[in-house]
Amino acid sequence: MLNYQNKTNSLQKRFIKYVQIDTQSDPLSNAIPSTAKQKDLGKVLVEELLNLEIKDAHLDEYGYVYATIPSNSNKTVPVICFCSHMDTSPDCSGQHVKPIIHSNYQGQDLVLPDDNTIILKMIDHPDLKDQIGNDIVTASGTTLLGADNKSGLTEIMEAAAFLMANPEVKHGTIKILFTPDEEIGRGVDKVDLKKLGADFAYTVDGETLGSIEDETFSADGAVLTINGVSAHPGFAKDKMESAIKILSDVISALPTDCLSPESTEDREGFIHPVSLSGSVEQAEARFIIRAFDDEQLQANGEFLDATVQNIIEDFPNSTYELKITEQYRNMKKVLDQNPEIMEIGVQAIERAGIKPKRQSIRGGTDGSRLSFLGLPCPNIFAGEHAFHGKQEWASVQDMEKAVQTIINIAVIWEEKA
Repeated sequence: MLNYQNKTNSLQKRFIKYVQIDTQSDPLSNAIPSTAKQKDLGKVLVEELLNLEIKDAHLDEYGYVYATIPSNSNKTVPVICFCSHMDTSPDCSGQHVKPIIHSNYQGQDLVLPDDNTIILKMIDHPDLKDQIGNDIVTASGTTLLGADNKSGLTEIMEAAAFLMANPEVKHGTIKILFTPDEEIGRGVDKVDLKKLGADFAYTVDGETLGSIEDETFSADGAVLTINGVSAHPGFAKDKMESAIKILSDVISALPTDCLSPESTEDREGFIHPVSLSGSVEQAEARFIIRAFDDEQLQANGEFLDATVQNIIEDFPNSTYELKITEQYRNMKKVLDQNPEIMEIGVQAIERAGIKPKRQSIRGGTDGSRLSFLGLPCPNIFAGEHAFHGKQEWASVQDMEKAVQTIINIAVIWEEKA
């Protein structure tokens, strides 16, 4: 089998191009996609796919990119989809990203030039110890990089270009899906699975070299609304019940030594306020609630409700509403029923000369919801690190290995057919 080689630096060129297109999603928008600018990248991707002679590539009205690499095998091979998302996190600016390639990294601190207080140190980023001699890509210090998930986009595009240029590499039908709004939990809201027509899928949205993930958090979102009592502040004694202060009391009452992102790891879940707004009369907080176990997830939601009830008792004329909605569920339940998907993913990583790392995600991917919609979908590494912040970085060499892994997955499914 031919192996992928990045001889013309096409991978770097694609990645640098993609990260400079602002695709930040917006959780407060009701539009689909939540920001029209995500389609700017979608149009670029479609144009590139068409230039590869992938003739059905298109961008739909909801901002999804679909494409098909036709089978070149005489076998009946399951249809495999590779999926990545186009949007970047609302948590940090994705506008005017200035990517920097730090060639031949030797373990030094990486001081980002547009804000020299932003420094990547090996002590803070342990995965850097495995990057000696590699090329590290960062932003310039004022934005995130966008490797989450434009590294995945780049890798799928590079694999597509390789397969289209090398028809002697046998594979079945391969579907490509690029989604909007993954970062705000809406990445598959409008996906057309019938049109996609895949049997199994792999998201390319993981971190460390060699990682393959078959388990995510189960996730709920919560909106807490406090209805207080407004009064003129000069005459408010024994009358005013400030919704802002009540809400602040609720936030302060949540534990910090557990059930908080700052104090949890491994398989521990949390309750996390992500936005606050309001006035004396009414205030609102939005939360994300996470656990690997659905029963624990429910218990975490009940804990939040009990906390609010305890606080509101001191404000007899105030009321609250807590609305909890499902976001996604742990995909392991589905993937355990389809073990061959993970097995082939592990073999593909091994063929790329990497030791596989089978693990859980303290987060979620489009694959979580796709799995429960009938498209079983684990997650493979994309080489993105420290995402959602200004210290985000990616490794060119790890991204090259991800491209090879994608190709290997396609080849192994054909071999086993």
